[in-house]
Amino acid sequence: MLRVAVDGPELSTPDGDRGVAGPGGLASRLAELLPARSRPAVVVPAEGFFRPASLRFEHGRTDPDARYSDWLDSGALSREVLDRAGPGGPGEYLPALWDVARDRAARAAYRPAPAGGVLLVPGALLQGLGLAFDVVVHLRVSPAARRRRTPADQAWALPAFDRYDAEVDPAALADAVVLADHADRPALVLQGRFA
Repeated sequence: MLRVAVDGPELSTPDGDRGVAGPGGLASRLAELLPARSRPAVVVPAEGFFRPASLRFEHGRTDPDARYSDWLDSGALSREVLDRAGPGGPGEYLPALWDVARDRAARAAYRPAPAGGVLLVPGALLQGLGLAFDVVVHLRVSPAARRRRTPADQAWALPAFDRYDAEVDPAALADAVVLADHADRPALVLQGRFA
């Protein structure tokens, strides 16, 4: 199974626009297209592997440094999804470990990974953590566009994405970059082995 990260910030789009809103929307659209190309696809949002609220919000609900480093349980995402669906794994994955809305264990059962399929993991701040993805697609949004398109109630997290750009340079590490300053006019740039 091909393990694909779809990395980038969650963004708003104009009402009624089917443009690129964030990694979740992009992963869902890819999952719709892949079966027509004989590649079954499953989407496992990284949000299902966030830590409990007591850990995520230890420094407050709007701490950009905590958003950057404390929200995602990357060890659990590796152990329960990427390693299990990857080479040498049992060919299954856990769709979610933590129910963020209820702040309790999701109690989900393992699901079989479809043979020859694609596992899409949409989320923010996924690179630079040592996660074993086969392909990384990064949704690149300039800082100015990010500020313009980030919902007002999430603007507190913008410094986390600025830090991510400065420390990790996710666009340079990705195999493919989707330039998404304008939701209705995304552009794909292939890099490295795909260029």
